[in-house]
Amino acid sequence: MTVYESVLDAIGGTPLLRLRKLGAGVRPRIYAKLEFQNIGGSVKDRAALSMIRGAEEAGLLKPGGTVVEGTSGNTGIGLSLVAAQLGYRSVIFAPAATSAEKIRLLKAFGAEVHLVADFVPRSDPGHLANRAAAFAASTPGAWLALQYDNPANPEAHFQSTGPEIWKDTAGSVTHFVASVGTGGTISGTGRFLKQASDGAVQVIGADPEHSRYGGGNGSLKYTEGAGHPLHPDSVEDLWPEAFDPALVDKFFSISDRDAIFTARRAAREEGLLIGATGGTALAAALQLAEILDENHTIVVVLPDSGRNYLSTYFDDDWLTFLGFLEPTTPAGTVRSLLTGAPAGVPLLASGLTAAEAAVELYARGLAPGEPAFLVLDRGESFGTVHPREVVAVVTLESLAAVDDAAPAVAAGLAYSVLGAGLPVPVEAGASSTKGQGDAAAAESAGTEVVAVLVDGRIAATLP
Repeated sequence: MTVYESVLDAIGGTPLLRLRKLGAGVRPRIYAKLEFQNIGGSVKDRAALSMIRGAEEAGLLKPGGTVVEGTSGNTGIGLSLVAAQLGYRSVIFAPAATSAEKIRLLKAFGAEVHLVADFVPRSDPGHLANRAAAFAASTPGAWLALQYDNPANPEAHFQSTGPEIWKDTAGSVTHFVASVGTGGTISGTGRFLKQASDGAVQVIGADPEHSRYGGGNGSLKYTEGAGHPLHPDSVEDLWPEAFDPALVDKFFSISDRDAIFTARRAAREEGLLIGATGGTALAAALQLAEILDENHTIVVVLPDSGRNYLSTYFDDDWLTFLGFLEPTTPAGTVRSLLTGAPAGVPLLASGLTAAEAAVELYARGLAPGEPAFLVLDRGESFGTVHPREVVAVVTLESLAAVDDAAPAVAAGLAYSVLGAGLPVPVEAGASSTKGQGDAAAAESAGTEVVAVLVDGRIAATLP
């Protein structure tokens, strides 16, 4: 039995597991790197320890100091665990939509947690990274981890994850599959494996379908920790310095549905309880396996445990509420009121004037009183949209109530959308919470619009 002198010694050294059931119908061997077996429960423990040790060596973090970071949860958990062991204070700024389990874990390790708006432009003072940076700058002895740009993040995987995979497969790995968040795991591990194999190992990026990494439009998704969203008002698309896209040979674009239900399959068929980020990587690995043969060995990283998402991805009520699962009694439900398959909701650009919006609605044949969503514009006329990207709901009548030259959003009414009503607490001082399903605001405006969600996105509206 292995004996450790510190929890820090228990970071890394995670096992590889052959996926015999999920991989039964394909020719290559598929092994899963079980990163949820790190002491803090995720692959981010490696980066957290590496970044803190690097900061200590550089004299940036001294005894009694404060570790600060903006994170969707797992890096924060790793940082707070390491900070607790080494005697540092930890302060974590997390997106308001972070799962409740992750928030509780952060607090359990002693972290001070601030929930902030999670979909604002990078230049906005209320952006997650800017809130964390401002706090660190104003706090004596504070060190900001900067996981997205910290070279110690990918270096952790170059020094540990990559060598472990190479050793445990006896150099037989041919394809490495990982999701991309900060880019640290795929970059560090991929760099090592390519060097060890003289470039033979193929590095595969598994990416949520709307993520910018794989060529998506940057809209919101339900997979925590993976992908790269982009607010439409962003001046530029900043990618993490920790991510080296030149190392990625191919991206596989994975829908929220495939990510979530692949994770659920892993639990029920392999006994592996993993999150949707792992589901994203696993879905990509299974797709990849379809085009390979018995001469190939795939290693896929499963970053964290499904225990972090029991209230979301593994909760049937949550999935039904968002339209990922059909209600057990579909008759009489909102979705049953549709006469056919959802064709997509009408979307308007947020920069239109009231007159321009009215002309656009008339041109589309909308009748007075029929709602249209005014959303953060992505240059799309029709389609599905994440509920939290909705700015307002307008009708022809509401547009007629304001000056023609006024911005159309001024005519937008506060809304309550069935399915968008996922209230998340955002602390004072955060940026605008428009589009976050504020039912109280809707009640004060006396406006409600029923939205039909399919796979978590608004696919139709009912006035």
